[in-house]
Amino acid sequence: QVQLEESGGGLVQAGGSLRLSCAASGRTFSSLTTGWFRQAPGKEREFVAAISWSGGSTYYADSVKGRFTISRDNAKNTVYLQMNSLKPEDTAVYYCAARAWGSRWYVTPNEYAYWGQGTQVTVSS
Repeated sequence: QVQLEESGGGLVQAGGSLRLSCAASGRTFSSLTTGWFRQAPGKEREFVAAISWSGGSTYYADSVKGRFTISRDNAKNTVYLQMNSLKPEDTAVYYCAARAWGSRWYVTPNEYAYWGQGTQVTVSS
């Protein structure tokens, strides 16, 4: 079993930055692919970014490519999402998720077994 806890959300003006953290405990976190998803009010949960178990490979949604960076520190059992040049449309609850490593990138919520409770990110215009 893996427990995930997000932190770092908040209110920021458009153009600003935030760094989200996802702290893990339980099963060997360093062997898991980890992703970030987000869900805005009235919308479905959508994929944001993912990182391989080693941190050597990353994958991003087109909407955040070039603005967001996912990274991980396996010694600290933590994954990060650095968000720059934030836009009002980035406003959502951001969730950390994890799953066993596979042979491709996984971008739908039902492909992830472990989830955090989420952290709110609000970008004002």
